[in-house]
Amino acid sequence: MTRQSLIYKIATSAQWRAAEAATRFTGAPVDLADGFIHFSTAEQVGETAARHFAGQDDLVLVAVRAEALGPALKWEPSRGGALFPHLYADLPLAAVAWTRPMPLDPRSGRHMLPPLD
Repeated sequence: MTRQSLIYKIATSAQWRAAEAATRFTGAPVDLADGFIHFSTAEQVGETAARHFAGQDDLVLVAVRAEALGPALKWEPSRGGALFPHLYADLPLAAVAWTRPMPLDPRSGRHMLPPLD
């Protein structure tokens, strides 16, 4: 599988503010329970938002440079056998390319994804 340069993490604004204060992201509760930080590719992030964050407001999308994570980043099968990026370490903020809000569309109730560049 070709490794994409950007992978994506969905977090609450509060979780991300705490990460910025600590200069690292240790994971959301689901990440801590599973033992790794869950990420999605550009193709997967919309479904991830719909499945795991439906109706949640005040979310941010965090774009991360995959190559900056080194060997702690593993590509493992998940939904339907698709490979998802999982980080078996804390996320250093130096690896973050950008963060952008993910507001809910008032008509559909689905998250509006920013451009994934």
